Amino acid sequence: MNVAGLAFLAVAGVLLAALPRRYASIPLLLAAAYTARTPLLELGPANLSVLRLLVVVGLIRIFSRGERIANGANAVDWFLLAWATFLVGSSLFHTSDAWTFRLGMVLGDLGVYFLCRVFVQDAEDVRRVFRVTSVALAPLAALLILEKIQEHNYFSVMAGTFLDIVTRDGHVRAYGPFGHPILAGVVGASCVPMAMCQWRSHRLIALVGFCAGLGILFASTSSGPVMMLVFTFLGLLIWIVRDWLQVIRFGAAAMIIGLQLVMNDPVYFLMARIDLTGSSTGWFRSQLIRSSIEHLGEWWLAGTDYTRHWMATGIPANENHTDMTNHFLQQGVWGGLPLLILFVLMLRAAFRTVGSALVENEHRAPEHRFLIWTLGAMLFGQLMNFWSISLFDQSIAFFYLLLASIGAIHVSVAAVAKERLPAAPERAKLERRPMSLPAAAAARGGAVSTPGRTGRVAGPGQRVLGMRPGGEEGRGSVGARRGARA
Repeated sequence: MNVAGLAFLAVAGVLLAALPRRYASIPLLLAAAYTARTPLLELGPANLSVLRLLVVVGLIRIFSRGERIANGANAVDWFLLAWATFLVGSSLFHTSDAWTFRLGMVLGDLGVYFLCRVFVQDAEDVRRVFRVTSVALAPLAALLILEKIQEHNYFSVMAGTFLDIVTRDGHVRAYGPFGHPILAGVVGASCVPMAMCQWRSHRLIALVGFCAGLGILFASTSSGPVMMLVFTFLGLLIWIVRDWLQVIRFGAAAMIIGLQLVMNDPVYFLMARIDLTGSSTGWFRSQLIRSSIEHLGEWWLAGTDYTRHWMATGIPANENHTDMTNHFLQQGVWGGLPLLILFVLMLRAAFRTVGSALVENEHRAPEHRFLIWTLGAMLFGQLMNFWSISLFDQSIAFFYLLLASIGAIHVSVAAVAKERLPAAPERAKLERRPMSLPAAAAARGGAVSTPGRTGRVAGPGQRVLGMRPGGEEGRGSVGARRGARA
């Protein structure tokens, strides 16, 4: 145990237990951004980091208060539950310690997701969390830039041990409390669109978050997160031509097929040509995909515990595996094609949720619809980033926050209509209020004739010219002028 980690856990735990629901997700995100994945508490084979311990506190809170997911479970929730079930169940085909590792993953990763689903329940909650996150990541950006300049990781205090400096080709790559500079960059790339959502209403916060995200990207010196942000921006730009989205999708698919036909190497070797920092390893990532296909028979059923022979190099952390720089392939290594397919179906369900939310909110304000579109663009950026990195540390909490936000903005048409109805006491008053003769006739869809007034009353949903609510003629109205001429 280390004192700094315990102090953070104590403060964050109290906040998580005491804060109102709409702010309760903030301590979880702060833990994901400022604490390392090193265990703070060891209980037998279980290693509990600060984030996992906070998840336990959060679960106690929601069960004791009776808090639950807004609008019920959606398709993403069910696919994630199926994914987690198969992840744990497929431990039968792996080493004896796989149970501990996978149960810890389910607690930390899936726990963050479902807590965010409970705490983030509508679009306003999404905006609020994005605002707080944009400001909260500013100190992280400053510390990572200092790490890059001074070649000292200030998060060694939080980790309870000395953290080495990572360099490549003479460039320091800051990573702070995260497991790798690329994972730190992923958090920065996630922050930028969060800040952009606030530009029209909170420009100072948006500027702070935008600079914080770019600062983290600069300090990490990683091509993958930069490309993730590029793809996110590409998704945002398509908002301008969103009516042509179907054509764009078919065009992109046709382009990929065309490149596959004319290229000497498979189309995924395009990654080998991308080098934004002068030291990228795009060829390694491309060759890893090729090797996984060549060794498909080893992992397709339930994964594998040995991938070292897939590539010429391994990783110091595990002599049995190569560097698995692909989140999709990592699913296959853990649980074979079934786990990979469940993960892909979960992503598909998330995209479909965004599409449904856009259709159901077609008549809402443009700012609200653009928020929904931004969430889809962020998901697209994450999906493209999964081809170049596996999120193996606490940075994945920001991905699950994104999925929870997508679930929060998806409100059914019936729920929206219910929200627009007056409260029950007000509806009762309206129903008891006596109706004027023209209004009653309009409700029946018939005609009315009153002393001094003639004319046909419009049917349901039609407007009667010259009539105000209650049946009175407006001054200077068409009806009044016609009456005067008569």
